[in-house]
Amino acid sequence: MHTPIITGTGVFTPENVITNDELVKAFNAYVDLWNTENAEAIEAGELTAKTYSSAEFIVAASGIEQRHVIDKDGILDPARMCPRLDARPDDAPSLMAEMAVDAIRTALAQAGREAHEVDLILCAASNHERAYPAIAVEIQQLLGASGFAYDMNVACSSATFGLQSAADMIRAGSARCAVVVSPEICSAHLEWRDRDCHFIFGDVATAMVIERETAGSTGFRVRSTRAATTFSNNIRNNAGFLRRAHDQMDDRRDMQFMQEGRKVFKEVLPLVSTHIADHMAADGIGAGDLKRLWLHQANKTMNDYIGKKVLGRTPEPQEQPNILQDYANTSSAGSIIAFSKYSDDLEQGDIGLLCSFGAGYSVGSAILEKV
Repeated sequence: MHTPIITGTGVFTPENVITNDELVKAFNAYVDLWNTENAEAIEAGELTAKTYSSAEFIVAASGIEQRHVIDKDGILDPARMCPRLDARPDDAPSLMAEMAVDAIRTALAQAGREAHEVDLILCAASNHERAYPAIAVEIQQLLGASGFAYDMNVACSSATFGLQSAADMIRAGSARCAVVVSPEICSAHLEWRDRDCHFIFGDVATAMVIERETAGSTGFRVRSTRAATTFSNNIRNNAGFLRRAHDQMDDRRDMQFMQEGRKVFKEVLPLVSTHIADHMAADGIGAGDLKRLWLHQANKTMNDYIGKKVLGRTPEPQEQPNILQDYANTSSAGSIIAFSKYSDDLEQGDIGLLCSFGAGYSVGSAILEKV
C-alpha cells in the first residue's frame, strides 16, 4: 500500500470579471424589457411582473461580490443574458480541455513533475460539454500524458470525489501520479434571467496532482477521505442528450440550474455537519486539531454555520478562508481554489479538512496533513 500526497495545485482564472453592479444593471434592463413585452398579460393577471435585483440583495443572500466568466458581453446583454461561446471544429481543443490544461500545467510545475509522468487523469466537473469522447482523454492527449483518463460528475462534489478515487488508486498501486482537474463553465448552465439565482455562479478550472509519498516528498498527505450521497431533486438540471426527444423543444426553464434554496439550506447543513463530524471522529481528529477548513464555496451563511458546528465556535477568518466574494460559486472547484490559495502558511504536521457538497445530495471530504 502506498500513501497518497497532494504535491501541487493549479487554478485557471478567466480574465473577464462581472461585478454585482454590472450584473444588476443588465438584469434590471432585462426585467424592463420583459415587463414591457408582456404588459398586457401582466395587466390581465396572466403573468406576474418580474422584479429588480440589487447588489445589496446579492451580497446579503450569498456573500458574492463578483465572478469570473469566460464571456462577459453575452451575459450582460439584456436581450440575451447568456454567454456567447463560439462552436469549435472537432479538430480544435475543446474549451473545457483548454482550461484544464492551463490549470494542470500550473499544478505540475508546483509538484515538480512533467506531463509524461502522469498516468491517471480524472476530469471531475459538474457539467461536461459533450457526451463523448471523454474530456479527460482529450486532456491526456493535449498534455502528452500516459496511462488512462476518464470523466466523472458528482456536481459540486466532483473534485473531492475525484480526490478520493485518485487517492484510492494511488494506495492500491494502479496509479503512480494522478491529476484531478475540474474545469467549470458554470456560466453556461446558469439561468441569468432568474432573480433568485442569476448571481450564483462563475467560471474557473482547478487541478491537483496526487502521487505516491516518498522520502523527501512535500505537500499534503491524504490521511483519509470520505464520500456520501443521498438522492434529492432540490438541486437539478435536466439538460442532456434526450432533450431533442422531448415534445417541448423551446426554452424550458428546467434545462438550466434550478434549486429549492430554502429546502437545500434546511437539509444540506445538518447532512454536511454530521458527515464532517463522523469523518473526524473516525480519523481520531478533534476540533482543536484542525488548523484549516477549506469548504465548498457556495454560500457564506452556509459555510459560517458549518464552520461553527465543526469547531464549536466561530472560526477565525484564516481558519476558514472564503474566496466566494471574488469567484462566486464555481461548483466543484470552489474548495480547491480555497485550498490552493490558503495552504502555504501551514506548517509540517498541521491538519486541515477539505470538503465540498451539492446536488445529489453529495458530500465529499478529505483530511489532509502538511508534510
